[in-house]
Amino acid sequence: MKAGEEMPEAVRGEWWQPFADFLAGERRCSPYTVRNYRQAFTGFQRWLASPGVDRWREGPGAVSAREARDFVIEAQRHLGRRTLHNHVSGLRAFYKFWIRRGRLQRDPFIGVALPRLPKLLPRFLTEEQMKLLLLAPDRLAAAGTLDVWTAARDRLALELLYGGGLRVSELAGLNLGDVVDWEEGVVRVLGKGRKERLCPIGAVATEVLRRYRERWAPGAGPDSPVLVAPGGKRTSVRDIQVLVKRHLAAAGLPLDLSPHKIRHSYATHLLNAGADLRLVQELLGHAQLATTQVYTHVSLERLRGIYDRAHPRA
Repeated sequence: MKAGEEMPEAVRGEWWQPFADFLAGERRCSPYTVRNYRQAFTGFQRWLASPGVDRWREGPGAVSAREARDFVIEAQRHLGRRTLHNHVSGLRAFYKFWIRRGRLQRDPFIGVALPRLPKLLPRFLTEEQMKLLLLAPDRLAAAGTLDVWTAARDRLALELLYGGGLRVSELAGLNLGDVVDWEEGVVRVLGKGRKERLCPIGAVATEVLRRYRERWAPGAGPDSPVLVAPGGKRTSVRDIQVLVKRHLAAAGLPLDLSPHKIRHSYATHLLNAGADLRLVQELLGHAQLATTQVYTHVSLERLRGIYDRAHPRA
C-alpha cells in the first residue's frame, strides 16, 4: 500500500468501521494501535484487490491459508519483520472479531509462519548518561540558547519520564489533578487499554513538578495538563519526542535514542539496584511478567561485564 492510499468507502463501512469501533470502545486500544491495525487491514485489502490476486470481490472469508501465506511472503519485501508481525497480529484480531459475530468462519492466518524476530535487548542509558540528559535543559538555559520557561518544562518532562518510567502517551495525557499524593509523589496514570495505575515518580520529580506549578501554572486547575506547548495547548507525544532529541543532542548522547529508552533505563536501573521483578512489572504497567523479564537480561549482561572486569579469575 502506498502512502496516502485509503480503503474504498464501502469496505470501510462494511468491514473496517465496526472492528475499529470495537477496538476503541470495548478493547480500549490506543489510537496508535487502531491506526496500525487500519494500516494492516488496508494493505491486506489492497493486496487482495490487486491484479494477479483479485480475491477481494469474494470477501475476506474466501481467503485461503495459502493466500494468507502468499501475502506474508509478499509483505516481507517492503515491511520490516517486527512491523510484519504487528500487521499479522492486527489481521488475526480482525478475523477473530468477525468470527465471533458469525460473519466469518475461519482465520486463514492461523498456522502461517512468520519470519523469526531477532532477540534484541532493550537499549538504555547508563546512570551517568541519564544525569547528563536531565541536566541538559538547565545547561541550555544557562548558556542562553533556551528560554527559561521551555527549559523548566523540558526538565519536568525528562524527570517524569525517568522518575516514573512513564510512557510518552501517559506523560502527554497527565493532568495536575492526577497527582494523588504530593507528599509521597504519586500520580494516577492512564496506561495501555485505558488501565489506571498509581505510579510513584520520586522525590526529585515531585519537587520539580511542585516548583514548576508554583512558578508557571499557579492558577491551573486539576483538569489542566501538566505539560503545555508554547501556545498553551497540551503538549503532544510528538512535542515530547522532539524535546528529548533536543536534549540528547545537548548532552552529546546518541540521537537514535527515543523517549521510550528512558523507560527502559528506569526499569534497568531499578533491577540493577535490587528491585523485585514483579514490583517493576507493576510500576511499568505490564500485563504480562514476560514483558518485564527482558530487563533481567540487560541487568545480567551488566553484572557479567562487571564480574569479568573485576574478578581475578573471570
